[in-house]
Amino acid sequence: MTITKEQVLQALGNVEEPDLKKDLVTLNMIQDIHIDGNNVSFSVVLTTPACPLKAMIENACRNAILHFVSKDAIININMTSRVTTQKNTGVPGVKNIIAVASGKGGVGKSTVAANLALGLAKSGAKVGLIDADIYGPSVPIMFGLEGARPMASQVDGKTRIEPIEKYGIKLLSIGFFTDPNQPVPWRGPMVSTAVKQLFNDADWGDLDYLVIDLPPGTGDIHITVTQSFPVTGAVIVTTPQNVALADAKKGIGMFMMPAINVPILGVVENMSYFTPAELPENKYYIFGKGGGHKLADILEVPFLGEIPLIKGISDSGDAGKPTVLEEDGPMTTAFVQMAERVAQQVAISNAKALSAENIVNN
Repeated sequence: MTITKEQVLQALGNVEEPDLKKDLVTLNMIQDIHIDGNNVSFSVVLTTPACPLKAMIENACRNAILHFVSKDAIININMTSRVTTQKNTGVPGVKNIIAVASGKGGVGKSTVAANLALGLAKSGAKVGLIDADIYGPSVPIMFGLEGARPMASQVDGKTRIEPIEKYGIKLLSIGFFTDPNQPVPWRGPMVSTAVKQLFNDADWGDLDYLVIDLPPGTGDIHITVTQSFPVTGAVIVTTPQNVALADAKKGIGMFMMPAINVPILGVVENMSYFTPAELPENKYYIFGKGGGHKLADILEVPFLGEIPLIKGISDSGDAGKPTVLEEDGPMTTAFVQMAERVAQQVAISNAKALSAENIVNN
C-alpha cells in the first residue's frame, strides 16, 4: 500500500486541538509532510512553545496515522510552535502583553511575574519583563542587577533604551534609573510618563510575550498601561486569606470594566501551602485552602495553579536567581506549570478574539 499526503491529512483531520476545539488540519497546524515508503514525517505547529498539551497532541497524531493510514507507518513528528497574536500591541515586535496584578501588596506578585517570564522563556519563547512598580521596583534585586544601568543606542535615527538581558529574557525597571536608597515622590502624570517610556523608548526587538509587573492595587499605572497598550490578558495573584481574595476580586473587577476591558487569563494562588524542606511530600495549608480556586470558579475565570510557600522561593529572589531556574523541585514544577497554563490561556484568548473579528468582518 502506498501512503499518500491526502491520507495523512485526512487522518490528522481527526485530531482535535483540545483548547481551540477544531482539528489540526483546519487550524493549519500541520505542515511539511514528507512521505518515503512507510516513512511519514510532518510538523505540528503549536500556538506556543509552552503548550502543556504537547505530548498529548503528538501521541494523538501518531495514533491517527497508525489507525487510519497504516499500522506499519514509521512516524517522525516535529513538534514546533508559532506564538499567536490577536492585535497590534503598540510595541513594535511584541506579540502579546501579559499584565500581572494583585489587589493588595504582599502576595508575591513580583515573584510570580519574574518566574512566569522565566518559565515562558524556559520553554523556548522570546520574553521580556517590565517592572512597572514605580514606587517599589523588585527586578534589580530579584535578578541580581542592583546598580545596573541600561545602555542607549540609535535605532532608525532615534535614541532607544537597550533592555538588560539576563537568564535569557530582556528586562527594564524604573529601579535601573533611580537611586535605590531614595524614595520616588512622583505625582500621577510623572508616573504615567515614566511607565510609557519603558514601553515606547525601549528597543525590545521581537518578543512572544512581554510580562508587566504592575504595582499592587488599582491605580494610575494600571489605567495608563491598559489604555495606552492593547494588553492580551491579565494574571491575578492572590493568597488564600479572605482579605487577599476580596482585594483580588476588586482587581479582577477593574480589568473587566468597560473602559479597560482586558481579558482575565486566570488566578494564581501564591503561598497556598507550606512544605518543609525536610518533608517535601507534606503540605500544610496554614492560610486556608482552596480560596483562589473558589474565587476563579465564582468569577468564571481559569485557575492557573497553586504556588507553595517554601523558604527557597524568597531566598532565590534575594540571591538574584529566581527559583524557576533550578533544575527540579516542587517550586520549579509549580512555576513551569503555571507558565504553561498562562501561555495556553493566551492562545485561547487570541483565538476567540480572531474568531469574533472574523464574524464581525463577514
